[in-house]
Amino acid sequence: MSGMWRKAALAAAAGFLLSAVGASAMNLAWVHANAAAQSEQRVKAGFDAWLKETGKDWNVSLLDSGGSGERTASNLQDAASRGVDAIIITMADLRASRAALDAAIKANIPVITVDSGYIPGVLVDITTNNWAMSSDVSPYLLNELGGKGNIIFLRMAEHHGTRKRGDVMETILKEYPDVKVLAEHNIDYTAFFEDTTSTMQDYASRFGEEINAVWAPWDEPAQAAINVLQGAGLKNVKVIGIDGHPNAVAEVCKEGGLMIATVSQPFEKMGAQAGEWIEAIVEKKEDPAKVIPSKTVYMDAPLVTKQNCSEFLPK
Repeated sequence: MSGMWRKAALAAAAGFLLSAVGASAMNLAWVHANAAAQSEQRVKAGFDAWLKETGKDWNVSLLDSGGSGERTASNLQDAASRGVDAIIITMADLRASRAALDAAIKANIPVITVDSGYIPGVLVDITTNNWAMSSDVSPYLLNELGGKGNIIFLRMAEHHGTRKRGDVMETILKEYPDVKVLAEHNIDYTAFFEDTTSTMQDYASRFGEEINAVWAPWDEPAQAAINVLQGAGLKNVKVIGIDGHPNAVAEVCKEGGLMIATVSQPFEKMGAQAGEWIEAIVEKKEDPAKVIPSKTVYMDAPLVTKQNCSEFLPK
């Protein structure tokens, strides 16, 4: 009998250890502002690659807000109520999320945001300098026009980054009196590609050959604009974007292509950095103040033009 009890005790101990290992796996919530955005997909891909490289078995639940600030707040509230170990938020407008963020803070859940703009309560916002990116690409476009011509100005005020880019372009335009804004449009982020397409179809019909350039706040609206311009037979328009997605870089490199510049954002590195800091703060219990250098961490984002675009093509 003693041997049987010994085996039973060993089996019970083994079961306890297995359950303890399973219980130790981290549970994270990932709140997407809009999972359809390639930038958010790239951040998540960088995070996933980091998980694989480090052998982490973290459980990550994905919550897509579909471009809605209200749904972002609801998803953040849901994550806080579930008591996850950490929350990552990507590319969100958090102005409607104060109460939900306070709930996460009260539950002692660390929150890291990516390109969402720092607001009190989050540990850090990992991003790039949106003012600097626009100050690189906006004068580049205007100078390539020779300082004169007619442009379509596409904006998106609901995201901190695209809002800052547009504000910088608006300021720079004051120094180019011979550049006329034919039309300005704020993109509907809940259906950004479709909205840009329909808007540009209207502008192509109204203005036609008068359009000399299109300023787009990120790469996907730039591509939507290019599709419409090409369909309308408008071949002499200069288009810029910001993000540096592989398809946008290829468009810049394309001989005779309309896209003349973008800015290469290191989205994958942002995702990996979020993983590293969660590992340090949640798993290793390190002091966030000693781990994270500042409330907003900017990563480098170089200008990509037809002269250097081959350097940014996927290897």
